[in-house]
Amino acid sequence: MRLQRPALMLAALWWGGITALSFLAVPTLFASLGSPAVAGPVAAKLFSLQCWAGVVIGAALLIIVQREGPGDDNAALLALVCLGLMLALVQEFGVAQKIVTARASGGNLKLWHGVGTAFVLGQWLCSGALLWRLSRPRLAVDQPA
Repeated sequence: MRLQRPALMLAALWWGGITALSFLAVPTLFASLGSPAVAGPVAAKLFSLQCWAGVVIGAALLIIVQREGPGDDNAALLALVCLGLMLALVQEFGVAQKIVTARASGGNLKLWHGVGTAFVLGQWLCSGALLWRLSRPRLAVDQPA
């Protein structure tokens, strides 16, 4: 894979961003700010920024992987990128709006937070699987002379 290093770096950035945000930044916000009413909107903005970073990274990955040409491995990589992108976009334009509406109207906030968490977890798993596949050693036959 000629473009493996750029793809690997992008996959690492995507997975690392979701990891840092979900497991460090947001829990720290809620622990430090004390009030969910204060921390929630800040966390929502961070998740929105992460979504857009994921869309840009995912689009770049689609271009890079597609340039490599057909192959079973590339088909799997493209599927992971597309699924991660789909989850990010549905999270941003569907689930995030439901959370805002539920918070304002007294709707089922717990349900929509759970759905949002599942979508972020799905993105994290897709980007992690992509990173894993891209980082595995290549056979000598696959490497250019």
